[in-house]
Amino acid sequence: MKEKQQGLWAILGANTIFGLNIPVTKALMESWMTPIGYTVTRMFFGVFIFWVIASFLKREQVHKKDFPIIFLGGVMGFVGTQFLFSKALQYTSPVIFSLLMALTPVVVLVLSSLFLKERVSLRKIIGIAISISGAILIIVLSNTGNEIAGNQFLGILFSVLCVLCYAGYLVMTRKVSMTYQPVTIAKWMFLISALVAIPFSFSGLENQRIYSGEGTVLAYAFLAFALLFSTTLAFFLMPYALKRLEASTVSIFMNLQPIIASIVAMLVGQDRFTWDKPLAVILVVVGVYLVTTQSKRKRKKMAYNKI
Repeated sequence: MKEKQQGLWAILGANTIFGLNIPVTKALMESWMTPIGYTVTRMFFGVFIFWVIASFLKREQVHKKDFPIIFLGGVMGFVGTQFLFSKALQYTSPVIFSLLMALTPVVVLVLSSLFLKERVSLRKIIGIAISISGAILIIVLSNTGNEIAGNQFLGILFSVLCVLCYAGYLVMTRKVSMTYQPVTIAKWMFLISALVAIPFSFSGLENQRIYSGEGTVLAYAFLAFALLFSTTLAFFLMPYALKRLEASTVSIFMNLQPIIASIVAMLVGQDRFTWDKPLAVILVVVGVYLVTTQSKRKRKKMAYNKI
């Protein structure tokens, strides 16, 4: 019971951090950093911090056959996802972005059924339909009467690409992630990401307002949160929780991210409350719940088979 409680606190902390990082990144994109500057900063910090952490742990040898997957994972999951993440928040609100990112488990299921030939049950098909209806609702109504519809469209486009990139990364690196320790995966993927980001670092870091004399304490606090909490601490909390909780429990807690991001964004004035947003959150969360959890009958059958 104590182990389970620790796992619950860990998964709650991780998803709270991820949820808060969405409006934090939005604030950085609005005034202090560009998407490329933000991405390069996170990549360089990640390679530094995780190689330092790995130096205190037992060294784990990575097989040569796994390096191509790790390389693609670093490019797609780290550089691609992080750049699209910040690029999307440059144009759209944290509420819309977080709702679309909440569809990641749905996209993972679809990709797994297409490429890994995993079976999709009727329950999951219904969940996919409900989640997509929530996303369509928020996308359609977000452009109604909006003076910056063009930018909103770009934000939604980058958000969708971010979801596809991250979901593809999860499907592609699933086996590798189960083979090695999280720190081993992180240090190599961040190293690859940093090497890929080097050509963009010269122009990407030079023109960042946050690194000039104009930077404020609040701006540095936002960046510190993104680096220390979202990039580092949450990365350790997730596997810690996965070892102590069922995967379905972890999936349910992931639904907190759009709720936290939406509430904070509205409180700080990054978005405004409208009737469609709570409805869209409910639809997306219910749909993702159906996709990421098993029915009681299936759980009983699995338990019986184990006996």
